[in-house]
Amino acid sequence: MFIIDHSSQTPIYEQIKRQILALVSAGVLKEGDKLPSLRVLSSELHLNINTVKKVFSELEADGVITTVVGSGSYLSATAYRNPAVISKAQNDLSCAVLAALSYGMTEEEIIETVKKACLKGELK
Repeated sequence: MFIIDHSSQTPIYEQIKRQILALVSAGVLKEGDKLPSLRVLSSELHLNINTVKKVFSELEADGVITTVVGSGSYLSATAYRNPAVISKAQNDLSCAVLAALSYGMTEEEIIETVKKACLKGELK
């Protein structure tokens, strides 16, 4: 279900979090769906349980999942197009645009790069 790139500069917990959010955006995960338990997910991915716990904690803080003690973690009604997540994405995108401008890219080059990234990122 998840692909971990150990050579990436993106932290592992962030890779998992982004993949969960991508599955929500694509409609693969829907409101009320149960996520694998911390232990199961950490075992399947061969990760420390604290790494997976961090993912779940951040998703819960963002309102993407809710955790019921003794039952598990579920996708919340606010998981899709969650304002907190969108705000973070906008901030990340703004930082990336500022970096691109500082490296000498033009506005047109940035827009074209974003369009290409959107085409590559289409989830069907």
